[in-house]
Amino acid sequence: QVQLVESGGDLVQPGGSLRLSCAASGSIFSINAMGWYRQAPGKQRELVAGITSGGRTNYVDSVKGRFTISRDNAKNTVYLQMNSLKPEDTDVYYCHANIVAPSHPNHEYEYWGQGTQVTVSS
Repeated sequence: QVQLVESGGDLVQPGGSLRLSCAASGSIFSINAMGWYRQAPGKQRELVAGITSGGRTNYVDSVKGRFTISRDNAKNTVYLQMNSLKPEDTDVYYCHANIVAPSHPNHEYEYWGQGTQVTVSS
């Protein structure tokens, strides 16, 4: 079994910074794409930032220039550095990963973290 455990969510003032972390553990052969999504009550979950196993990144337009996604493949961990935070960034943030298990090396499975609350307010 595989688990994604997130940390780093908090209450921060506008203009502040936070760093989210998500560590994958369990039966892992390799991890392909990883990403961070966010979801507000009553809204669809949206991709905030993604990163491939090779380090290629993509961002939703609203966070470009403010957020940076990175990963440490040795630690099976993905990070989201969030700077210049705005009230509209307030959401629950979810980690996502496409993971290959040793028992099924030709197939990847999707996993989600439990979510971490980010609140931007004065």
